[in-house]
Amino acid sequence: MKRSTVEIENAASLLKLLGDKTRLTMVKILDSHDCCVCEFVAIFKTSQPAISQHVRKLKDVGIVRETRRGQWIIYSLNKQSDFYPLIQELLEHLPNQDFKLKELEEQGLRISCDQ
Repeated sequence: MKRSTVEIENAASLLKLLGDKTRLTMVKILDSHDCCVCEFVAIFKTSQPAISQHVRKLKDVGIVRETRRGQWIIYSLNKQSDFYPLIQELLEHLPNQDFKLKELEEQGLRISCDQ
């Protein structure tokens, strides 16, 4: 398997971006589940503008992408990103965050955007 190489400067920028606990948690969640901003608002109990800023920063470097489904914009991890192998390696060392989405479901706050 050919390992990709990320320039030191780019790796430093990425790690600085992921050094924020909220963004790191978002990326971990997005590694296994697509989410909407309002779900992140409920998970992190913070404002929609604050969450949108986090998502925008992740989108700007190309590690998160958005897809429109009706009125919803759904965010997912961009597994085609040059950074993905590095991110994947990092995420393997982090605890699963599925319980956060399960809590949302139990509260009736997990959206079904497939409708």
